[in-house]
Amino acid sequence: MKILYIGLGGFLGAVSRYFASKYVNAFFGDRIPLGTVFVNITGSFILGFLYVLSIEKLSISDDLRLFIGVGFLGAYTTFSTFSVEFVNLLSDGSYLSAGLYWIFNVIFSIIFAFLGIYLARL
Repeated sequence: MKILYIGLGGFLGAVSRYFASKYVNAFFGDRIPLGTVFVNITGSFILGFLYVLSIEKLSISDDLRLFIGVGFLGAYTTFSTFSVEFVNLLSDGSYLSAGLYWIFNVIFSIIFAFLGIYLARL
């Protein structure tokens, strides 16, 4: 049954990632793939928040944690996509865009994970 929860969460996470990335890129343009930045930052926040809630605040079932943490967020966040897009920006000679893209994904994702943990502890 746990595999079903992970699979369903993964399906919903992948579909959510597709639409979130598509609409963010459409809104901001695709010079820097901000759709990937958006899903990495929001995924980091949600996972940080869920981590604290499930460990320190609420009694969340293992099945729900697997559904959200492993399934949904595992498919929703896109670090592998980030890596390929970063290399593509470097290969195209877009060094400033690549540097900004790295900062947005790595630094902001860590900041938002801390923010999720902090807010869950309030």
